[in-house]
Amino acid sequence: MTKLDCSVVNCTFNKENSCCKDNIHVGGQGAKVTDQTCCESFQERKNDGMTSSCSTPHKPTEVSCDATACTYNQSCKCHADQIQVSGANACHCEQTECSTFNCK
Repeated sequence: MTKLDCSVVNCTFNKENSCCKDNIHVGGQGAKVTDQTCCESFQERKNDGMTSSCSTPHKPTEVSCDATACTYNQSCKCHADQIQVSGANACHCEQTECSTFNCK
């Protein structure tokens, strides 16, 4: 499993720059560069005060990944020791990215 740091503070699962989900899905089938990836598990935090029911960030996190051209992808699972998901002020998953993506 991978240590996940996340700067997508607008995600309902983000707490203290970490993810409260025990698993995420990174999209990016056919990705050749970082901005062609995204965190498909992203859910925008709404202004109604609703947050995820999980309260403790999970480190490490299981990361399934469609970016098969990434050096860390083995059988659609991320095997990097640590990844960074970025996308401050994201409103949609397409505005996030796996900053750790490294094309083979």
